[in-house]
Amino acid sequence: MWRKFLRFAMLLVLLAASIAIFWFDRNGWRVPLFLGERASRAMSWPGFEHLHQFAAATEPAAAPAAPTPVAEKEEEWPPQVQIDQYNADAPKTIIELQQFRRLTVAKIHDKNHRPGVAGLINLNPTVNAWHLLRLEWNDHQDGGVYHIENARPEKQHIQLDPENPYGLVIVNGGGPVACDLWSGEAKGSLAAAAAAGTPYAPLCGNRLYLRNKTKGHKTNKEWVTDLLRDYVWHGEKIVTFIREKFYKDAYLQMGKVALTDETPEPAVDTAWKDEPAPALIAPKFQGATIVPEALGLPLEDAKDNKLTPGRWYKVSGTPGVYLSAIRPEMVSEEVIKGQKKLVRALDAVEEKALVYLVAFDLDQFDVGYAMGTEHPRLEWSDRIPPNMHNNKLPGPDGIATADPVVNTGMLNPVNADRAVATFVGGFKRYHGAFRHGAFAAKNHGSHYGFVENGVVMSKLWPGLATFVTWEDGRIELKTWTAEDNEELAKVRHARQNGVPIIDFNPKTFFSTVGSLVNNWPDGNWSGSQDKKYRTLRGSLAWQVNGEANYLIYGYFSSATPSALARVYQAYDVKYAMLLDMNALEYTYLAIYPESGKKFAVKHLITGMNVLDKAGTGSAILPRFVGFSDARDFFYVLERTSK
Repeated sequence: MWRKFLRFAMLLVLLAASIAIFWFDRNGWRVPLFLGERASRAMSWPGFEHLHQFAAATEPAAAPAAPTPVAEKEEEWPPQVQIDQYNADAPKTIIELQQFRRLTVAKIHDKNHRPGVAGLINLNPTVNAWHLLRLEWNDHQDGGVYHIENARPEKQHIQLDPENPYGLVIVNGGGPVACDLWSGEAKGSLAAAAAAGTPYAPLCGNRLYLRNKTKGHKTNKEWVTDLLRDYVWHGEKIVTFIREKFYKDAYLQMGKVALTDETPEPAVDTAWKDEPAPALIAPKFQGATIVPEALGLPLEDAKDNKLTPGRWYKVSGTPGVYLSAIRPEMVSEEVIKGQKKLVRALDAVEEKALVYLVAFDLDQFDVGYAMGTEHPRLEWSDRIPPNMHNNKLPGPDGIATADPVVNTGMLNPVNADRAVATFVGGFKRYHGAFRHGAFAAKNHGSHYGFVENGVVMSKLWPGLATFVTWEDGRIELKTWTAEDNEELAKVRHARQNGVPIIDFNPKTFFSTVGSLVNNWPDGNWSGSQDKKYRTLRGSLAWQVNGEANYLIYGYFSSATPSALARVYQAYDVKYAMLLDMNALEYTYLAIYPESGKKFAVKHLITGMNVLDKAGTGSAILPRFVGFSDARDFFYVLERTSK
């Protein structure tokens, strides 16, 4: 008994120390959360070497007047040296991790005719979104490296032009537009944008945006969790203990279910309708109703706040967005029997735990992904086996920081008026790698990969569940393959998170339960080898109904992967994967319904509103849209054209 008391006392001491560190940080003592601060702008970035020599050898080296994303009749691209840099198991910068990058160089000068040279790297010309600009002056003054985002990558291209030595030239269908950035006379100068301190600073009449480094918002829980993991000996064990002892079923919802003896109406074929396919429901529950708990989304046609299990309801004010509610116990026996030996049995609590699914019609929406200001990180995960860790590398991809690329943790303001929804991404880097099984024994432990705006932040590994937005706007959930790497240049966004819950076989055209759903350690489901606990879990699925495609976000109030597999097969999804878990801040979803001129925010769960901030008056600044966040996220935008 005294040993238990001693362990508990030690835990309290560690927690008190962590909270003290947190308090000091918030009140003036800054704790560095990165392995290293942003490197000095004066350092020589690989990829930008010898700009003056390049400029002298190319008189001038500007992009063509009407550039195309990928030239058809040029030298072989990418060059072998850049492919080798990408593949090398060696320390590198994020620039060298971009094998498709293109560098152009031109001579420049300022208003005082001080000569210099500029280098412009398009990090992925096929996607054409992110550029790095380097300025060097002949008097050895370093002009810095700037991360510039193209606000209209599908319509305009950015280039250096000798006829405009004071800035960049933007080429679009209306002809070239000169943009003065460093003459010292223009109001919208590069220096002024960098000094603005905002995550995004407009340039060139809002045609471009400078991405500035900022500190993303964290909840108190996230601060303490990160501090424990980063600075307290055995901090992860403390986090795990607290999570499993105090947060198991912390967000459990069951709703109120009413059964009826009335004969249920026959099932309706929705393949011809503009809505997702309903779930296969057991006969016992086909006439039942669910009164949901803590649901924050307003629904059309939901009489007396009663929902029919498995049916989809339109979310008010957001055409193309739907919600459905269900319990795992309500799933058809046909589905349950078909999953035997592929999943584990559900306990009595998990059977009744409420599930909310939110579907987005992909004919109406674009979907993107963005890194948080801090998470997921790029260094090694401590979870991998020791023999997979290469001490000569700062991270599994040869990098530990994204510098000079800037992660803002926020939606670009140019897309704010198109925003329909945002929701949290996947695991942090600590849990985003394998400790056990086949994936732990290859590819440095198979750290989860991610790509934003065509820029590889961490490599995509075969066998992992992957969300992909292709360059042409198509959305796909798939198990990444080695062959998919041949199309890497066409990936606009990607996020990997573990292994599939529901996997699609392109050879048989059938979807089945993922092979590791019932294997806790090898599937990396809970972050520990034998703690098979149920908890709040977020997830993502892809459903095809007739010719319509739907991206589905799943909120499982208390579940194991087996419950996710049962529910998603009941809804006949093509593919499903896990996102993050354990708390509302890690499963956050907000929708922005049409509400006249006022910007409205509705949350999937009412308690998620505490994660937003108060603006002027009664205005709300929503997470990911109104301010920068430390976590990565997905965003859903109104599609401007098909």
